[in-house]
Amino acid sequence: MLLHVIARGKIARSPEAELVARYEKRLTWPVKLTELPETGGRIPDPQTPFKTVLLDERGKTLSSEKFARTLGNWRDDGIRETRFVLGAADGHSSAERDAADLLLAFGRATWPHLLARAMLMEQLYRAASILAGHPYHRAG
Repeated sequence: MLLHVIARGKIARSPEAELVARYEKRLTWPVKLTELPETGGRIPDPQTPFKTVLLDERGKTLSSEKFARTLGNWRDDGIRETRFVLGAADGHSSAERDAADLLLAFGRATWPHLLARAMLMEQLYRAASILAGHPYHRAG
């Protein structure tokens, strides 16, 4: 299953970009990173069937294990692409939230956009590691 991260804004050269690149290299699942301008731009057509996850402060907070199980179930159900969408500073529209398969939040705090992108990449790597039984993820 393709993990497709779609983000508004450019990450450029930054510590967060280095973290994104680090986890992108480590992931054994196929990954695609798409950057869009703050407004406008066209999201590429998905591989079907697909799921859409919006990173949204009003979303669910999932444990790493639950997040991994969700991705594993989608993969096993034949989902070809899961899209993870990080919106612009104003977030997502009501219509976008209503159409999403999952609204995901990294806790109740508000995170800087670039840091949220790096955190997402780490959680994708952690989820793949959990599903593969890799020791990267160790329970408390």
